[in-house]
Amino acid sequence: MPPRLPLNELTFTVARINGLLLTREKAHRAVGQLTEGIRDALPPGSGAGVSLLDDEGGDEHDGGTSVGATDAVVLEADAAQYGLRQGPCLTAWSTRRTVLVRDAGQDDRWPLWSRTVSSLSVRSVVSTPLTVGTRCLGSLKIYSPRPAAFDAATARTLEKFAVAASTLLDNVQGSEAPRRFSEILGAALHRRDDAGRAQGVLMQQYGFSPDRALEEMLLRSRASGKPLVSVIAEILTGTRHASLRNPDPA
Repeated sequence: MPPRLPLNELTFTVARINGLLLTREKAHRAVGQLTEGIRDALPPGSGAGVSLLDDEGGDEHDGGTSVGATDAVVLEADAAQYGLRQGPCLTAWSTRRTVLVRDAGQDDRWPLWSRTVSSLSVRSVVSTPLTVGTRCLGSLKIYSPRPAAFDAATARTLEKFAVAASTLLDNVQGSEAPRRFSEILGAALHRRDDAGRAQGVLMQQYGFSPDRALEEMLLRSRASGKPLVSVIAEILTGTRHASLRNPDPA
C-alpha cells in the first residue's frame, strides 16, 4: 500500500497566513523546503516540485517554470509537458482537479508526453492545482518510477500541502505574483499538432520509430539547452526551407 504523507503542523500555520509579503527568492525557497519534505515522505526515487507561469517566463522558459524541483527527473518531466503542451500538470491546472496517474506507460490521456517520459522512468504521478480564490497559479506534483506508487489517499494529502504552496506563491511581493497558464493551454492543440508533424519528419528522414523520434526531440532539447517547443519549430522550419530549395518540378 502506498505510504501516507505526514502533515507537519507548520504547513497548516503557513497556510493560514494572510497578507504575507515575500520576495520571489524567499517564496521559492520556502516552496523548495515544502517539496523536499514531500519527497522525503515518499518511496525512494520519487521527486516533487511545482509548475507555474510567472511574469518573466515568456519564451525563455517555454511558458512553464518549475519551482522547488527536488530532482533532475522532475525538471525533465516538466520540460516535456511545457514543450509538448500536454501532461498531468497542465490537465490539473485546466480542470482544477487533482490528477492521479497509476502507470504513465498505460495511460493514454497524454500519448506524446507518456512516451517521452518512459525514458525518464516516470510511472506514477499525482498533480494537484494551486488555487487561490478564483485563480489557479499552477500545480504541485510528485513523480515516482514505480507504477501504482500513489493512491487516492496520497492525492488528498497532497491537496493539503498545495494550500501552503499556493499561499506562499500568491503572496510574492509586488508584480512578481505568478500568472496563469492560459497562454499554454490556449496553444495546446496547435502545439500538439506541431509535435506530431515534427515526429513524422524525423521518422521519414531517419527511419525512426515513433518512440525513437520523440526521444530524439528530447535529446536535442537537452543537448542544446533549448525548450522542446523550439526544437520542434526548428525541425519543421528546416523541412519548409528544404521544400523551398527543392520545389516540386511538377
